[in-house]
Amino acid sequence: MQTLNKVNRRFVPQDLPVVWENLNPLFQDLQNRTIDSKEALEQWMLDRSELEAVLEEDFAWRYIRMTCDTTDEKLLQDFQYFATEIEPKIAPIANALNKKLIASDYVKEIDQEKYFVYLRAVKKALEIFREENVPLLTQLQVEQQKYQSITGTMEVEIDGQQYTLPQATTFLKDTDRIKRATVWQSITSRRLQDKEQLNALFSQLLKLRHQVALNAGFENYRDYMFQSLGRFDYSPQDCYAFHAAIEKEVVPLLKERAAFRQNALHLNELKPWDMEVDITGKPGLKPFNNGHELIEKTAACFNRLDPSIGKYIDFMQANNLFDVESRKGKAPGGYNYPLAESGAPFIFMNSANTFRDLTTMVHEGGHALHTFLTADLELNDFKQLTSEIAELASMSMELISMDFWDAFFDKEEDLIRAKREQLEDVLKTLPWVATIDQFQHWLYTNPNHTEEQRTAAWIEIFDRFGQNFTDWKNLEEAKSFLWQKQLHLYEVPFYYIEYGMAQLGAIAVWKNYKENPEKGLKQYIDALKLGYTKTIPEIYQTAGVAFDFSQNYVRELVEFVKAELEKLYEE
Repeated sequence: MQTLNKVNRRFVPQDLPVVWENLNPLFQDLQNRTIDSKEALEQWMLDRSELEAVLEEDFAWRYIRMTCDTTDEKLLQDFQYFATEIEPKIAPIANALNKKLIASDYVKEIDQEKYFVYLRAVKKALEIFREENVPLLTQLQVEQQKYQSITGTMEVEIDGQQYTLPQATTFLKDTDRIKRATVWQSITSRRLQDKEQLNALFSQLLKLRHQVALNAGFENYRDYMFQSLGRFDYSPQDCYAFHAAIEKEVVPLLKERAAFRQNALHLNELKPWDMEVDITGKPGLKPFNNGHELIEKTAACFNRLDPSIGKYIDFMQANNLFDVESRKGKAPGGYNYPLAESGAPFIFMNSANTFRDLTTMVHEGGHALHTFLTADLELNDFKQLTSEIAELASMSMELISMDFWDAFFDKEEDLIRAKREQLEDVLKTLPWVATIDQFQHWLYTNPNHTEEQRTAAWIEIFDRFGQNFTDWKNLEEAKSFLWQKQLHLYEVPFYYIEYGMAQLGAIAVWKNYKENPEKGLKQYIDALKLGYTKTIPEIYQTAGVAFDFSQNYVRELVEFVKAELEKLYEE
């Protein structure tokens, strides 16, 4: 099995310790170098790319180690050193390097088609850069991590034993309704213990973000972030139209599904703790027993989908590029973190041996595949994926891998149940995405709101999109602070609508795959290989799907999922 090797560097000295004193001469070289030909400019771009990849990978490992153990003060300090001592010094230099690139006499001689997306992003970065935002962005980087410190230590006691919150959620599949209700209340009570602290943290982040926007000449942070994220292919108005399409086409269908669930469970009303239990009265699916087995079975699943995909999971396992089991002191959530220089990723998640963990793993596995397939792209910036592209890779993998989930399930009936749950989740994703995105639009276009107004806005938006299709009577406090469980609001603002767009794209990729597996898989792989060297619509087109979130398109794809779901209920 191949091992994770250090790349042979041309510009950055091999094994250079990443401290500012060592980095500054390299940046000075790039700033002061004479560029006297097209070839010299392209070599300068390659050298800059190499340095950026080295720094990205160093930062990645600092972040990974910190999230694997939020209780280790040294790991936090290592992360903060980069965030406070290196990144702020790089920001103005990166801006100067961008100016040098765009001002070069030879920039018009390089391949304009090849570098179109890259140069477009550089010009936008120059447009919105402000020196006074450098310390604010550093402060934000540090403040955002407090969310993980607060939530990473949350535990509840169930039957005399301590569980992390991800572990505790497994009990929400218990067939005993009283047990489910008790566990849900325990989890919720634990979250609510820190509601004021989390509210105060968010208010601080909101204030800092708004100031960043004002400094850059924007009226609000929403408009700033649309530019910062490089959203060249759609507008805030398109997002509102997408929300409306979900409200009209998906919410009514999920209300029908909720009524079906309520009837099947013989309940007078559905409560939040009734949404995960299997409607047949069977205990929750258990596709694996531990983290090692999760990785082994994922490798088997991917190898059956295509050996050229499965080999990457084998590579990651051989090189210890996983941390998948939930434990106290570990940050919440899950991610695939690309290692920019090595060309491999690290997968982090909080497995509690549930079906949801299976889908998280294949989701992150889609991201991992993307990392490997773009590893050899010429410039580091070619691998800087927008979320609309990145999430298409991961959400498509959730669906196209389904036919090989028998690697996790010995019984056909369990496989059918798993597919049903997955498709139900696909539909449920869309209103939740719309809820979170609509909330973000409100938060940042109303930056001077009070905490009471924030709560009122959340409730209004949450209700509009079906309030998770359950009855929240006598649970008003829990409902009011439900938004606090969404990590993205704290750590990656405005990164969420992409899940909805990519979910539509993924349904279309899966539809293509079902109609012609060989062609559908090839189109998917071809799209991933592009990285971010083409526009988002072009990449979706390469995948054989449309970058379209109109009401008609939403209806077409939702009807397809509904039909596939009905087939599974007939089996």
